[in-house]
Amino acid sequence: MADRRLLWKAVGSLSGVAAGSATRALLRATWRRTRGGDPPTNPASPTTQWSEALIWAVASGVALAVTRLIAQRGAAEAWKATTGSYPAGLETVSP
Repeated sequence: MADRRLLWKAVGSLSGVAAGSATRALLRATWRRTRGGDPPTNPASPTTQWSEALIWAVASGVALAVTRLIAQRGAAEAWKATTGSYPAGLETVSP
């Protein structure tokens, strides 16, 4: 049972990392196309305009959170299709 939990952690994490990498690349490309330059490499820098820092923070935060959710739910469905049940603890809902 411990082996399955460890395997699930690896599968869930890897799917999130892969999706996150793809999302970052898409975000950068979208920023370049719409804003005409590179996104801020350090939004906290005093040389970065507040508007650009806020837009980048919101866009990347939302996009990465949604992508991670989609990737992990997809991995859970693939896990269920392969093993017949969801990973241990995944069905638990806390208030």
